[in-house]
Amino acid sequence: MDARATLDRLWKPGCDFLGSKVAILGGAMSWVSESNLVSAISNAGGFGVIACGAMSPERLEEEIVATQALTQCPFGVNLITMHPQLDALVDVCLAHNVTHIVLAGGVPTGATIRKIRDGGARVIGFAPALALGKRLVKMGIEALVIEGSEAGGHVGPVSLNVLAQEILPFIRDVPVFVAGGLGRGDAILSYLEQGAAGAQLGTLFAASTESIAHENFKKAFMRANARDAVTSVQLDEQFPVIPVRGLSNEGSRRFLKHQAATLQKFQNGDLDKEAAQLEIEHFWAGALRRAVIEGNVDDGSVMAGQSVGMVKEIRPVAEIISTLVDQAVEALERREARIHTPA
Repeated sequence: MDARATLDRLWKPGCDFLGSKVAILGGAMSWVSESNLVSAISNAGGFGVIACGAMSPERLEEEIVATQALTQCPFGVNLITMHPQLDALVDVCLAHNVTHIVLAGGVPTGATIRKIRDGGARVIGFAPALALGKRLVKMGIEALVIEGSEAGGHVGPVSLNVLAQEILPFIRDVPVFVAGGLGRGDAILSYLEQGAAGAQLGTLFAASTESIAHENFKKAFMRANARDAVTSVQLDEQFPVIPVRGLSNEGSRRFLKHQAATLQKFQNGDLDKEAAQLEIEHFWAGALRRAVIEGNVDDGSVMAGQSVGMVKEIRPVAEIISTLVDQAVEALERREARIHTPA
């Protein structure tokens, strides 16, 4: 058995869909997934994805043009469905011949999906549950990402292990990419064998050589263990806090105190409910940029997945991808050796 040929066969649906040599996508991370990192992932045979986040159409256009100057390979753009200028952002992507658009942060409309497909791009969506995955496919989504709670940044409540069992056996007509807590090629292989078309990784790439994240940010990753990447805590159900996974630091501890103080103001009648909710939500304003760009990893938001414990050094993207492929191939070779070893 040729182990590499087996791996290529397993993720061929993902490679064919993405137009990449390996079916490994870069997770879209605000302030991190920009032209340098995105082009490095695509040039190394993977599939880079620009994180549009809150960018204006003009700013997104600059990032797309900068990325195209650095790679001739396909890459995608991740758009937040709640962005007030979503249609204009889609127009920018289509005008610059972006091959794939990822719709995240909510359920996209059928009109947006049709607009993307009619414009000649492929469209990818996120499915946190089987029912939504089936619904998105019926709406015209051409591929899905299922992301477990182990991931960094904004996360859902269900682990990838459970999502894979819930979704992979039942959605076979479009490629399904797995994400959340992935840091080794043999783990990726296990999901490919369950029916996944490929994998999306963020944390390993955030700490790569090509990542523009501040050295303090990358060193925080290298120091961290899996248990240090925790989700934000909500003190009172009256004031929802969107779960975000990041490294526990002074900022996250102060957020708890801030919630408690704000709750007390509300109970005392010093703030109405809307004002209290805004005060809680505004605590983290600019915090991700402070950590990623300025290097303030004590007070900033150091978003990281639980795979952060596997970040031991800052390495080039090509080396990271090569290692993931080697680990998957070696796992296949070990299995083959066991099968042919006499008892």
